[in-house]
Amino acid sequence: QVQLVESGGGLVQAGGSLRLSCTASGRTFSNYALGWFRQAPGKEREFVAAVDWAGGTTNYADSVKGRFSIFVSRDNAQNTVYLQMNSLTPDDTAVYCCAADHYGPGYAADYEYDYWGQGTQVTVSS
Repeated sequence: QVQLVESGGGLVQAGGSLRLSCTASGRTFSNYALGWFRQAPGKEREFVAAVDWAGGTTNYADSVKGRFSIFVSRDNAQNTVYLQMNSLTPDDTAVYCCAADHYGPGYAADYEYDYWGQGTQVTVSS
C-alpha cells in the first residue's frame, strides 16, 4: 500500500521557521516528482513547491519564492521530501500536504499528482 506521511507541522511565531518532512513508503518513489500543497480554512488548495522526478528542477509558488525551499532525499530504502519554510507569516497558516506524480516535472496543478498524504497543520501566529 502506498503511503505518504507528513510531519513537522506546528505553531510558530511570525518570522520563524519550520521544516516539514514527507516520507514515502509502499513503493519506490525514485521516479516520482514530489510536491507540497496547502489549504487554509475556507480556501482552495494551492500549490507551494515541487521537485521533478529527477530531483534536479524545482518549482515554487510566487508567494513562497525566496522563503521556502524544497529538497529531497532518495536512498534505496526511503524517499523523503522536505519543505524548509523561513520568514513565516500568518498567511502561511494552512494544512500542508505532500503529493507524488509518476515521472512528473513538478507540476503546480494538483490533478497531476497520483498520491497524497493526509497533511500536517502549520499555524503562524502574529
